[in-house]
Amino acid sequence: MTDEPKEEKKIIIDEDWKTQVEAEKEELEQQKLKEPKAEAESEVPWPTPSLALLVTTLATQTMVALGVVENPITKKSEAQLDQAKHLIDTVQMLQDKTEGNRTPEETSMFEHVLHELRMSYVASKAESGKRKAEN
Repeated sequence: MTDEPKEEKKIIIDEDWKTQVEAEKEELEQQKLKEPKAEAESEVPWPTPSLALLVTTLATQTMVALGVVENPITKKSEAQLDQAKHLIDTVQMLQDKTEGNRTPEETSMFEHVLHELRMSYVASKAESGKRKAEN
């Protein structure tokens, strides 16, 4: 063992660090208040969920799949008959599953929407067959 005297470690305590942290917190809070909230700008006033909203959403997707309405993403009207048939079947399933639990207005809406979607599907299928025959 060595007989060298041990150096005593000095601990430096910065009492001012708490004050500095508080000042930084306060500064961040002030910046948050000054900056417009990104979340508030992106918030959409969503409609109240309802059966009618769900059915019309599915109907709109079906019209896009039928090529009747332009796809908002691709900006093209392209018929995807398999997808359209699936969506029409989904609306039909909703009608079946909600039987006895709908208002007269909802029942009428289902009948109208399904009729229109089916007629559009038949027209799109005929148009698709016509295009295939021409090629």
